[in-house]
Amino acid sequence: MDLAAVVGTGPGGRITRQDVEAAYRNAPAAGTPASAPADSAPAPATAAEPAAVGTAAANSVAGSAAAVSNAPVRTAAASPTVANAPAAANVVATASAVAANTAPTQRIPAPADYEEIPLTTIQRLSATRLTESKQQAPHIYLTSAIDVTDLLAFRARINETMADGKVSVNDLLVKAVASTLRKDPSVNVSFAGDKLLRHRGIHLGVAVATPAGLLVPVIRDADRKSVSEIAAESRAKATRARDRKLRADEMSGGTFTISNLGMFGIEQFTAVINPPESAILAVGGAADELRLEQGEVVSRKILRVTLSADHRAVDGAVAAQFLAQLKELLENPMRIVI
Repeated sequence: MDLAAVVGTGPGGRITRQDVEAAYRNAPAAGTPASAPADSAPAPATAAEPAAVGTAAANSVAGSAAAVSNAPVRTAAASPTVANAPAAANVVATASAVAANTAPTQRIPAPADYEEIPLTTIQRLSATRLTESKQQAPHIYLTSAIDVTDLLAFRARINETMADGKVSVNDLLVKAVASTLRKDPSVNVSFAGDKLLRHRGIHLGVAVATPAGLLVPVIRDADRKSVSEIAAESRAKATRARDRKLRADEMSGGTFTISNLGMFGIEQFTAVINPPESAILAVGGAADELRLEQGEVVSRKILRVTLSADHRAVDGAVAAQFLAQLKELLENPMRIVI
C-alpha cells in the first residue's frame, strides 16, 4: 500500500493507525488492479517543524497506544505494496520511540542554585577510605548501656587533686578501652585476606573534628600510660590537630578508634571503621535514666556506646564479650587506674 494514497484524519492531516487500517480494508483484493489515480498529482506532504512533530507524537502516544509515526510522508515514487500487520506494528513502534525521546529529562541545577566547595586533602582521603571500608568490610553493630554514675563521681575526685589540666570522660574511656584490649586482644586485629594480624601494641585513635575535616591522632601504647598522661597527650594532639600542625606519623598506625559525640548531645550513633582497623567505638552522651535498685526507683547516669566491628575479623560473640568487659570496667572505675 502506498502511504501517499492514504488520507490522514489526524491533527494537521497526520496519518493515524485507524487511517492505515481503513485504507487496508478498502484496498482491492490481491491481483485486482487498483483504481487509476486522479489526473492531478497528490499534493506534497507539508514539511512540519521537528519540534512540533515530536511534541504532537508524544501527546498522541501518551493518550493512546494506537498512535502512528508523525514523520513526514515521503512522496517519492514507489511500487504499490499492500500493508500488513508487521508494517503497521513498525509504524506504531516508531511513534513510541519518538514519544520516548521527548520524555522530560532530569533537571540539572543552574550554577546559581549552588555553591561549589572544594574538598580538602583530608576530606578527599577520608571519603576514599571510608567508602572502601563500607564496601569491603561487613560491619556489625553492638550497643551497650553503661551506668557511669560512679565513673563521673570518680572523675570529679581526680580533677580535685590535679593542679594542671583536667581529666575528661574520654580520657577515662581511652584508658578503659586500652585495658580491655590488653586483657582480651581479640578485637585488636586487622583482616589481611587469608589471615588476621593481631597487633602487639595498643594504639588508640581519638577522632577530632577540625575545620579541615576529621582527624584521628593516635595515642600509642595507651595501655602503658596513666590516665593523667593520656589526658595531657590527648589535649596536646587535639590542639595541634585543630591548628593543622599534626605530623603524619601522629595520625597513623592506630589499631582501634574511639569517636565521641556526647558533647554535642548525641545519645547514640554508629561509626564507620577506620581501615585497616577492625573496630571503632562510638560514644554518646550520658543521660539521666530511672532504674530500679533494691526495690527503689533511682536516677542514674547512663552512657550508650556502640561497637562497629569488621565481621570478617571479629565474630559477634567476640565483640559482645569485649563490650561486656568494657562495661564492667567502666561501672567499677577504681579498676581503671589499678
